[in-house]
Amino acid sequence: MRAAVLGSPVAHSLSPVLHTAAYAAMGLTEWSYGRHECDEKGLAPFLGGLDDDWAGLSLTMPLKRRAMELAARVSDLSTRVGGANTLVREDHGWAAHNTDVEGIAVALAEAGVTAPRDTVVLGAGATAASALAALRELGGIGTVRVLARSTARTGEVVAAAERLGTPIEVAPLAEVERHLDTDLVMSTLPSGATDVHAEALADCRADLFDVVYAPWPTKAAVAVTDRGGRVVGGFPMLLHQAVAQVRLMTGAVDVPVAAMREAGEAELQRRATADS
Repeated sequence: MRAAVLGSPVAHSLSPVLHTAAYAAMGLTEWSYGRHECDEKGLAPFLGGLDDDWAGLSLTMPLKRRAMELAARVSDLSTRVGGANTLVREDHGWAAHNTDVEGIAVALAEAGVTAPRDTVVLGAGATAASALAALRELGGIGTVRVLARSTARTGEVVAAAERLGTPIEVAPLAEVERHLDTDLVMSTLPSGATDVHAEALADCRADLFDVVYAPWPTKAAVAVTDRGGRVVGGFPMLLHQAVAQVRLMTGAVDVPVAAMREAGEAELQRRATADS
């Protein structure tokens, strides 16, 4: 059986390492996992060219909404979040799923971050919507503020919040220091974007979830760790969303998390050494 990760750009994806490690540990010697550059226009013809040997696909940006349009069935969670990062072959076509939510929720829970009363989410894209859903799964209550570079471009995350039943407040990212009296900061910003707020994060009481996994640790993560706060990086999220994907694609109940974690950490270390 075959599976792969699609996206643009996709060369940096850690998914092949994680999934291949899972197959090896599970003894799935006939399974393979690849990587393919694919944009929104290319997704439909790519799917059309796949035969029955294909079990599933992992999807990165910019394919998470396009996948929902092309799927024969869309999970309720994907619909509410507004994006799918997984396609699994079923008898009547592709089924779209969202495992990003599970990835975030499990990553936070294993670090002891559960049911925050108040949360600030930095960024307003697809990952921010998944973060809102993860908060709901963790039992997060109280105020949730989404801080965006442009509040005029928060329509999709606001709509997702309404579908999830999670009321949010929206404010400009430039005003972040006014909103750090909170339990948890969830940064869905790209690498380097949170670093400018490191000093403010060091001065507040909040724990930090930072979606970045390379380079790691970020300046923001170091600042929060140095003052004793809990930090959850992007790699645990990536790991646990991949665990959920392996479960969906293979049908296995027990997925070798430890083997996947070891392989992923080794690859990140290899990349860091190569770049230094």
